[in-house]
Amino acid sequence: MSFQFLNKHIVDIFKRIQENQGALGQLSREIHGYFTFPKLEGEIGPRMKFRGREVINWSLNDYLGLAAHPEVRKADEEAAAKWGFAYPMGARIVSGQTTLHEDLENRLAEFVGKEAAYVLNFGYQGMVSIIDALCHRNDVIVFDANVHVRIMDGIRLHIGKRFVYQHNDMDSLLKQLKRAAALAKKQNGGVLVITESIFGISGELAQLDKIVALKNKYKFRLLVDETQAFGVMGATGIGVSEHFDVLENVDIFYSTFTKSLALIGGFVAGKEYVINYLRYNMRSQLYAKSLPTAFVESIIKRLELIQKHPEYRKNVWNIANTLQNGVRQKGLNIGKTASIITPIYLSANVQESANLVMEMRENYNLFCPVVVYPVIPEGQIVLHLISTAAHTPEDVEYTVNAIADINTNLELGRYNKETVVHT
Repeated sequence: MSFQFLNKHIVDIFKRIQENQGALGQLSREIHGYFTFPKLEGEIGPRMKFRGREVINWSLNDYLGLAAHPEVRKADEEAAAKWGFAYPMGARIVSGQTTLHEDLENRLAEFVGKEAAYVLNFGYQGMVSIIDALCHRNDVIVFDANVHVRIMDGIRLHIGKRFVYQHNDMDSLLKQLKRAAALAKKQNGGVLVITESIFGISGELAQLDKIVALKNKYKFRLLVDETQAFGVMGATGIGVSEHFDVLENVDIFYSTFTKSLALIGGFVAGKEYVINYLRYNMRSQLYAKSLPTAFVESIIKRLELIQKHPEYRKNVWNIANTLQNGVRQKGLNIGKTASIITPIYLSANVQESANLVMEMRENYNLFCPVVVYPVIPEGQIVLHLISTAAHTPEDVEYTVNAIADINTNLELGRYNKETVVHT
């Protein structure tokens, strides 16, 4: 018998953290405040300040330009003055329920064509908790490989089986559905399929029409995250499920308020009995303070505006289409995006990536998120541009030409140096 385990010692958790800060954390001294955790200052909009320099900002999750809209700003000010940010105190199940919360939920349910809706304090925790509440140990989850981290973290909490299908690959989905259905039947469980409707990095649409076509045969329920699509996709802005005319077949409709509505929080909608179950079983909501009433009133105003003004949606699509057409004409690769998200795929090593970003910000006054390894394969980067209704054709023209210049510099090897001289 071996007693080698007796030689083991207790690890100091803090010492381990000190020695291993993680892939990005170990570079924090070099990248913090510039490449990571940058500060954009000034009025929210396409023109903001970065380190005292005005930049064209393509990093706005303000799709419809509502953040600085005069009516929205007025509503925000009045709601803050009326309610403050403390009311209501307590979780909704105990003392945090208000008529305004119920009013917003009724408006959201009506807008997305579902029986009921439930407002969530935070989108991330909400999704994690929805998955946790819906699925028991005998249930099987099937999900797209490229779903958002809020979905991935919810799935990680699931103590039952889960099968991942290759991104947007219907043959792979079919294969995993067959496995899931067989296992669920064997252990008296159900099957839940989860996907985003628009994938945040690539801007691709999920093939919801093809996914829905498999429901009758494989008897699964479908949870769709419409965060990237809510307010901008479909005839009335409901999302990709409206775009493909499959809204009735989406069993759980989820979105945050962080994109088109330019605020915080989210909601989930579906059958009344399902939403009521979630209302009483979602731990992230049961044990958390209610979303402040001032925020709720402000969200109602935003929802009214997107319903009354379809031209906001038209404006953002005009900007997105002009940007994407311009970038394509410059010979740049934007993949399969079919949304207002414009990813520009470039080949660059770590040194080139850093110098390219600095050139873009310092010499061209452009600011956009840059996606790097390990989110995407090593040796590649993605310039991630988000169009908004507040951008102008002049913003687009300048940006397209600037990025074309930067790509030329990249191909000529200018960024494969220790430093790049900035003007």
